[in-house]
This record gives sequence, C-alpha cells and structure tokens, in this order.
Amino acid sequence: MLEELLKITAGKQHAGMTIRDVLQKDFGVSRRLLVRAKYQGEIRRNNLSVYVTERLQEGDEVRVLVPAEEEMLAPEPMELAIRHEDDDILVIAKPAGLVVHPTGNHDSHTLANGVAYYWQQRGEQRRFRPVNRLDKDTSGLMIVAKNQWAHEQFSRMQKERNLHRHYLAVVEGEWGETTEGVIDAPIGLRDDSIITRQVRPDGQPAVTRFSVRERGEGMTLVELKLETGRTHQIRVHLSDLGYPLAGDDLYGGSRTYIGRQALHAARLCFVHPRTGQEMEWREPLPEDMERLLQAFFRKRQA
Repeated sequence: MLEELLKITAGKQHAGMTIRDVLQKDFGVSRRLLVRAKYQGEIRRNNLSVYVTERLQEGDEVRVLVPAEEEMLAPEPMELAIRHEDDDILVIAKPAGLVVHPTGNHDSHTLANGVAYYWQQRGEQRRFRPVNRLDKDTSGLMIVAKNQWAHEQFSRMQKERNLHRHYLAVVEGEWGETTEGVIDAPIGLRDDSIITRQVRPDGQPAVTRFSVRERGEGMTLVELKLETGRTHQIRVHLSDLGYPLAGDDLYGGSRTYIGRQALHAARLCFVHPRTGQEMEWREPLPEDMERLLQAFFRKRQA
C-alpha cells in the first residue's frame, strides 16, 4: 500500500524545471527519500507515473508516493494530550514521568507505544519519529513527525536553528543580578558515568539562552531557549552555574519540594515545512510546578 508523502502544484517559477530539481531544491526532498520513492513507490504528474527528469509546466500537480510504514512497537492504549495534528506532524503535551521511546529499562508504556495505538485505531501505518525528545521527568510540548519527509525538514530546521524551543524552569537559589544572557559551554559525558553529563572543554558545543522571569525565596523562575540539543543540556548548564533545577537530584538539586526536575517545555515556534505558516503553541505549567511557585514566590501567594 502506498501513501502520499508530498503533493505540490508547480508555480510559474517551476516551469521548465525537472521534477527532481523542484522536489530537491524547493521542497527539501533528500536524495535518499527520492530514491525510495522512485524504486519502492511512485512519482506522479497529473495522476500519471513519470520520471523525475521530466520537465514541469505551470499548474502541474506532482504527488510523491512511498510504501506505508510499519511500526514494530507494540500498540498500547494511552490518553494523549494532542494539541495539533495535520498530515505531517503531531504536537503532544507530554506529562512528567512518561518515557518517550522504549529503552532497555522501559520496553513498554512509553509515549511511542501510545502513539502507535492511536495511529492503529485510525488505520494508519507510521513509524514513531520524535523531533524533540524530552527526558522522562520533563513535561511539555513535543513534536512527532508523521513521515520521513517531515522529519528531514525538522532536522534541517534544528541545524539552522529555526525550531524555537522555550522552557520554564524553577531553579534552586536566588539568581544574581544578570537577568538574561547566553550559556555557551560544551557538554560531554563524565568519565565515571554512562548517563551523567558535565561541562567540559572537549565536549560537544552547547548553547542555552536564559531570561529570569521571577525571583522567589530561595528559588528562581527562569525561561530558557535551546540553541542546540545536547542530552541533559539545560540541567547541566544550570547546575554548572550553581543553580540546579529543583528536584533534579542527578545534578545537585533536592527532591524535598518536588519529585522530579522542575523543567517544562512551555512553548514551540516554527514555520510549517509544507504550508509555510508560522505556528506557535504554549503549554501551561503542570500542577506540581505551580505548587512549587505558590510555595516560594510571594507574588503568587498574594
């Protein structure tokens, strides 16, 4: 069974160009994906099978078809907080405590299993392709690409820093006078661990922008924007500055007042790769982080 990966209508600027050039240069179709469509699927112009070397006329409709994908994950029913869905993406609000994808320690009851069940009930065959992964105990907005083309476009956005991810964090300590800035500090594994990261000169480049939102009694609410996507990046950067996340006992925080790291993916912004529309979502803080703010921030107590 074939599914439609991409459908375009040739504009005036495409007249005389080959289908291959239009797909690759104007719509970001990778060579690998184009080969897959040519040999395993089908490329149609005005509903007729064509070679990618054929030249287009204004108004031609081109459809790229590929084999429907089969996901090997076990489907499991799960309540999903879907904030948006279209032909290319799912935007989901992930709760804290939920693992994104099966691992050696969590081979079931993950977000991926729940999404697999959701698609199965809709009669769709898709692979689970998360664009931005969140740690188990981080809550908030996630993007799941519904096809290979969309996933490739978001990978390009991330490299070009056009996928804007904003987080809210409650950190231990009263932040200094600086209210905003950039943390530019490479991150790598600690020599004695396969999990814990640290700032180290031979690590991978890691850049986080920060802005202090509120100061409380022994706690600070900080907004952060990722420029890179290293594992545990925010947690490591804040801990290295001396302001570990509340609840993050792996990186120096205490679980006295909250049972997980107080980190929430609160906002996503990007230009949709298919429509060119600017899109934005905001997700309110979950109850446990709100309770933390009520306890330590006088303005919220008033």
